[in-house]
Amino acid sequence: MQYSCQSEYLPLERVLLNPVAHSFISDKKIQAEWKALNYHACPDLEIAEWEYGGFEALLRERGIQCEYLPLSDDTSIDAIYCRDASITTDHGMILCRMGKAARRAEPALHEAYFRSRNIPILGRIEAPGTLEGGDLAWLGWETLAVGHSYRTNRSGIAQLKTLLSPFDIEVLVVELPHYRGPADVFHLMSVWSPVAGDLAVAYSPLLPIAFREEVLSRGYRIIEVPDAEFQSMGCNVLALSPQTCIVVSGNPETQKALTEAGLEVLTYEGDEISLKGGGGPTCLTRPLRRTI
Repeated sequence: MQYSCQSEYLPLERVLLNPVAHSFISDKKIQAEWKALNYHACPDLEIAEWEYGGFEALLRERGIQCEYLPLSDDTSIDAIYCRDASITTDHGMILCRMGKAARRAEPALHEAYFRSRNIPILGRIEAPGTLEGGDLAWLGWETLAVGHSYRTNRSGIAQLKTLLSPFDIEVLVVELPHYRGPADVFHLMSVWSPVAGDLAVAYSPLLPIAFREEVLSRGYRIIEVPDAEFQSMGCNVLALSPQTCIVVSGNPETQKALTEAGLEVLTYEGDEISLKGGGGPTCLTRPLRRTI
């Protein structure tokens, strides 16, 4: 194979997006949904469109093929965070079942898109299982870390293991803390972002000890996100390649540490599309293919 779907850091070639125009859609929709979805504040549609354009430009400028989910009346404004509704593997897509009830329509939208593009589907998570893409991170082609969280339950993890068992893929379960409880968005990738084969950004105060010791034993070096930059999503980093990554602006210490580690760091303004809804650059993207 000249490409892989089972990586978080190889050169990104193809990515699926759900832009503001297809997710936020209108001021009326935003006003009707943001409080119930636990956004920190109401997004401004005009500024959100401008921010998203800047984010998308960073991808296009690097030659990344951007594909788009269609407009849907069935999904909420949370659908902008398109990582969560599906998982990529080298053997086909896995359709998630969202732990957040208001997002349950999103996997069907992903399925329709994949079928329209002849992208194979390996399987799906069924009730009572829940599984969200933000709780999963590849540690290598043969290991997939999955957070046991309020969004991803034991049934969902068991089903994931069954789907991946024919391919000898290790599923490493990470027991996430309670933190702010079921209403808050807290995924594994809220505290852990691989950016190269042996390098990750992490917020260790909320990283389970067993997982931290495991990745250190696998040879990972950890860039520690300071307390002041955890809430501003310094820990949510999207690798475009082992040499380049994207972070939301406003995290200078994390950006400095990444630069000192040898990475080129790209930034985008994300007050409306990231900070208010709790979804950084990894959340805004569903990587489909990375070059080996």
